[in-house]
Amino acid sequence: MRQSYKIIPIYTADVSGVCSALYDLGGMVVMHDPSGCNSTYNTHDEIRWYDQDSLIYISGLTEIDAVMGNDAKFIHDIEEAAKELKPKFIALAGSPIPFMNGTDFPAIAQVIETETGIPAFAVPTNGMHDYTYGAGLALEKIAERFVKKPHHIRPHTLNLLGVTPLDFGPQANVDAMKQTLRQRGWEVISTWAMGDTLEDLSHAGEAEVNLVVSSVGLPAAKILQEKFGTPYVIGTPVGGFTEELIQAINEEVSHHNEAEEADKNNILAAYLKNRLAGTPQITLIGEAVTMGSLAVTLEKQYNKPVRVICPLETHEGLLAPNDCTADGEEEMEQLLKDAGIIFADPLYRPICPPDSTFIELPHIAFSGRIFLKKIKKCGIFGELNDIKLP
Repeated sequence: MRQSYKIIPIYTADVSGVCSALYDLGGMVVMHDPSGCNSTYNTHDEIRWYDQDSLIYISGLTEIDAVMGNDAKFIHDIEEAAKELKPKFIALAGSPIPFMNGTDFPAIAQVIETETGIPAFAVPTNGMHDYTYGAGLALEKIAERFVKKPHHIRPHTLNLLGVTPLDFGPQANVDAMKQTLRQRGWEVISTWAMGDTLEDLSHAGEAEVNLVVSSVGLPAAKILQEKFGTPYVIGTPVGGFTEELIQAINEEVSHHNEAEEADKNNILAAYLKNRLAGTPQITLIGEAVTMGSLAVTLEKQYNKPVRVICPLETHEGLLAPNDCTADGEEEMEQLLKDAGIIFADPLYRPICPPDSTFIELPHIAFSGRIFLKKIKKCGIFGELNDIKLP
């Protein structure tokens, strides 16, 4: 029971992460589930649901089909829909029931692709992971299957990897991030995957460098590095951290062009090595890369040691020495018991110390659309310049 949740909600699941990552790309995403995964996704997790069409479907798995393993019906329904809708690809995402039944999704995807001629792939989700896992695997599949070999590399260009509304909110926030990079001499070829098409993403190999702005983008960055040798840098352009990030991008490209040995982990030195030591006075809760980037900004702004608590699945090397992970509500509450200043989604407030200073940073992957108006007004990092800390 140590991992049960009594007060706070849980984060968006891996199946919704797949749907969010692939929403804009013109493919058909099919969740193999009775219905629950789809209702949670469209009512809580997807802010584009009412304004923008996408081919997101549920298989309507019945009890008898689950017990009897009737994959033929699943395949037939998908192929009939694909004939009518003509999607650019078909993505299959699993849920707990087919996971327990041992459904062979890669084989089903191969059958569908052979019989329809439409690229099809399976994303190995089971509803037991969070959105960073599912969305990361989905973008990895896109990088494997659809990015073309470049004829040339376009100078001063990059791809933004790991951009979904679950972390970054509405399109306006993404456009602002792209404008920030453009003002500093870097043009964005493709944004993975928000606001761009599959055709845009297919040209990602032409970029000089990839910028991983959340942990969701790291699997795709590694695939693009393996396929085309494209270097990558990890970090989110926020506040005073933006200039260091631009400098790191310039250095990574320079080292790559000079065929020097680059940092094996491609992690920003400022992120891991130059964070302030000592007892943390500020605590951030959220996704590792976005909160780690904000931590650097806050340390520069207030000269106070910052700790990031990451309640999500994350990759090795994305947390600084003061940072930690939290597995469940009880562990999170223990980690927060001595926290003085906390930046987190408003729904964390009930498990924070009553005498702590709480700054709201709404996170769609945690609280859904509840605070969407605040995100639209203040962005994902809030109004940093207006924050008054004790």
